[in-house]
Amino acid sequence: MSRVAIVQLKASEHKDENLQAAIGYIKEAKSKSADLVAFPEFLMAYSPTSQSAKELSKIAESTDGEFVSALRQAAKTNSISVVATIYEKSKLQNRVYDTALLIDNNGNLSATYRKLHLYDALGFKESDKLAAGNDLIKPVKTSVGNIGMMICYDIRFPEMSRILTLMGADTLVLPSAWVQGDMKVEHWQTMLKARAIENGCYVVAPDQVGNIYIGHSMVVDPFGKIILDMEEREGLEVVDLNADLVKSVRDKLPLLNNRRDDVYSKYS
Repeated sequence: MSRVAIVQLKASEHKDENLQAAIGYIKEAKSKSADLVAFPEFLMAYSPTSQSAKELSKIAESTDGEFVSALRQAAKTNSISVVATIYEKSKLQNRVYDTALLIDNNGNLSATYRKLHLYDALGFKESDKLAAGNDLIKPVKTSVGNIGMMICYDIRFPEMSRILTLMGADTLVLPSAWVQGDMKVEHWQTMLKARAIENGCYVVAPDQVGNIYIGHSMVVDPFGKIILDMEEREGLEVVDLNADLVKSVRDKLPLLNNRRDDVYSKYS
């Protein structure tokens, strides 16, 4: 059994404010005996539509910048793993990566994942400000399971979660900033449950709340049961994950073993 803390917050436009809030939540997560604390997408800052790509690029940092260094120190000081997100500098002019980081409880940077699928849909165009990543990250073994990293809009592409699962993930962590709109809460809840059921894994999805975002940070177990939905409340909650449940569900519902890749490969 392991314990995960999920943070649902309303990020401000000011990086320093968000950093101090994150450090406070890391301490709170440790006080509640969590092994890992997961933050939403856009932890570094809320970027309103009025903010230009050039203005956003000015607040971006590298993974060894001050923002990440402070998070790494907080992880080490509190002996807790952290999933956080940043705007990462890219080589493209006026474009930044939407990057998720896994920091271990010694403050080491264990994984860096750049969002593959940019939200160019339903009236949004993230590619006006962001650059897309080009690689999946191999799942990382942690005290809360083998973590596969995804970000927000990635959940709409089931190929990605399946590949991560086949690579060894038993827990998918999905920092998100899910935009409000018609049927958006229903889409969010349905797809998180579907990815958990079809892969027999936990899905941990911390989300932004307020501004233009829905909240509803969720944790779904491997059989599709919602074990946490934070609705629209800001703050931190903890849940316990059971590695034995993953094995039990996969034994009883062996979807991964019953795949017919010999057939699928004919059409790929």
